[in-house]
Amino acid sequence: MIVEMSHAFSLNKHHHAPVITAKEMQGALFIDALSVPSPQELFTAINKVSRPNWTTFDHAGNAPVTTNRAQLALAIGVFVTNGYMALQAEDGQQVKNMGRDMILLSKALGVSQTILSRGSNLIEFADNHEWKALEYDLEATENDVKSTMITQQDQSLITLISVGLWLRALEVGSQIILNHYSSRGAALLREPDLALNLAASMEALPFKLRTDPLVLRAQQTLKEVAALLTKEKHGLSKEDLTILEQATKKIVADITTSNSSIIAPQIAVPIAP
Repeated sequence: MIVEMSHAFSLNKHHHAPVITAKEMQGALFIDALSVPSPQELFTAINKVSRPNWTTFDHAGNAPVTTNRAQLALAIGVFVTNGYMALQAEDGQQVKNMGRDMILLSKALGVSQTILSRGSNLIEFADNHEWKALEYDLEATENDVKSTMITQQDQSLITLISVGLWLRALEVGSQIILNHYSSRGAALLREPDLALNLAASMEALPFKLRTDPLVLRAQQTLKEVAALLTKEKHGLSKEDLTILEQATKKIVADITTSNSSIIAPQIAVPIAP
């Protein structure tokens, strides 16, 4: 696998993270290792095969206004990825925007207290152009939200954060590689097992979450992505990348749209063989 999995929880790395038990920690590591590569690792790898202009990318708007906990968790994943995009662009204002959105989303989920101090750090580092420190604190912000969810018995929401994070990273990655096509770049995105594992992990969510219309649509997108990535054993073509970008762009738009909790389930259109 070209992109290493992110092991997000370090017992000593982040001073603000709540104390959690060894059993909870083991479960969290399993979920994160199974779920999603670090966007920073993926974007760094993409930079080696392409020179995207990170300042031109759309950052998916503002945090959605919703009371739907599933959507809030998915959106946190999207905006974490946006933060890593802003870091690549060294765009301090976008980093601050992301920090603001993270606070709003986390507050709606009841975990904002753990990231309030992080938010002020992000602003300070962005203002001072301290990009390395900002990268560390961005990762710490994500980890603090996740570790708090574990202590609050909300591990299911960690799965949804990971889903939102990877779908957004896949959308951005496919757009970049499509615009600057190379077989090496396309290979970075070929993670069929990851898509299948994420879709399978959503089957284990509590009934209310796994039957949420938006969650069902995200899961179906993952299955379609997995089918495409499995089919193309010899590499993704430009046509494949177009399908990949369109599918992920659509679900990310749903995740970041206010009041999308009322979206009715739709019959999925399978990707053509």
